[in-house]
Amino acid sequence: MLDLYDEIFLLFVHCLFVTVLFAQSPKIVQKPITWNQERIQLSLDYLKNRHGLSQAAPTIQPKMVVVHWTANNSVKATFNTFNPVKLPGRPELTKASPLNVSSQFVIDRDGTIYQFLPDTIFARHTIGLNYCAIGIENIGSRQNPLTDAQLKANEELIRYLRKKHAIEYVIGHHEYQRFKKLPGGRKLILNISLVKMIPGINLCMR
Repeated sequence: MLDLYDEIFLLFVHCLFVTVLFAQSPKIVQKPITWNQERIQLSLDYLKNRHGLSQAAPTIQPKMVVVHWTANNSVKATFNTFNPVKLPGRPELTKASPLNVSSQFVIDRDGTIYQFLPDTIFARHTIGLNYCAIGIENIGSRQNPLTDAQLKANEELIRYLRKKHAIEYVIGHHEYQRFKKLPGGRKLILNISLVKMIPGINLCMR
């Protein structure tokens, strides 16, 4: 039977554990886009046809994070773009698949992190790397670069994702072309000496 001192010590350890656990997890607002049977099937078709992967569920084993900007000015506009299951137009993309583009996370100008899809669910955001990449969209554009709050949120989110998954690479969207293309459109991410830091994000990859 535990005495009072033992109980106090165990309570202290529990509180310390909870504090550390929550300190490692940034605040994430859940804002799920439509995820129905049609989107599931289109995602499975994409994995099979574009990446050569036949799976029972449209899941990924994350090995990289790809950081994007949205070229629009609001989370609402981004949600409205990603929420439809099928692409409205964009023939350069629909010829490959009618599945709409999306990403797992979106970061607003004030640094608020929104989660549109679970981080182990497939999203279409980077050609050739969707089978293994988590996408982070930032509200902004070339004319509206990332704010300090966004940079801080990106760093916190990426650190958090690296603790959860075996993340090997963090790249900007334009850098996807530097990975070796495999038959079927998949890109090789192993055994490549490329570890890129996003400009302005003070992220130590350790």
